Amino acid sequence: MKRIFLVIAAALMFLAPSLFAQDKGLGVGIIIGQPTGFSVKSWLNPQNALDFGLGFSFAKNDNTAHIHADYLWHSFDAIQSTEKFVLYYGPGLKIKTGKHNEDAVLGLRGVIGLEWMAQTVPIDVFLEVAPVFNLVPGTGFNMDAGFGARYYFE
Repeated sequence: MKRIFLVIAAALMFLAPSLFAQDKGLGVGIIIGQPTGFSVKSWLNPQNALDFGLGFSFAKNDNTAHIHADYLWHSFDAIQSTEKFVLYYGPGLKIKTGKHNEDAVLGLRGVIGLEWMAQTVPIDVFLEVAPVFNLVPGTGFNMDAGFGARYYFE
């Protein structure tokens, strides 16, 4: 599975045209961490986007699927640099499947991340953490975190 993600990431980097903005359009890529899988980002306007993830947990005794959706705000001025570093944050939902129906989880996410938007290719690279407050079947707290990259289609 990891090999597939690496091949996709390499292909996206070679297919990228130059001088493309990542703050619009649709970005598709991968996320590695907890969970590991696919990431999609759709810009709604110059400051807000929807972020979706579909992944799997490879932690010991936890072969479960994760789905999340986040509403993000972006702060383009938070980090002053010649490169384009963007701080983002927002609320979201997470659904985690289980081996049995009673193992499934529904939770609220709060995500905060740092994104690097390349200046010459339509990709971004991001690092994020997301505390999750589980609501169903019972309350609890856990943490998602990941590192990823996306290719943007205009």
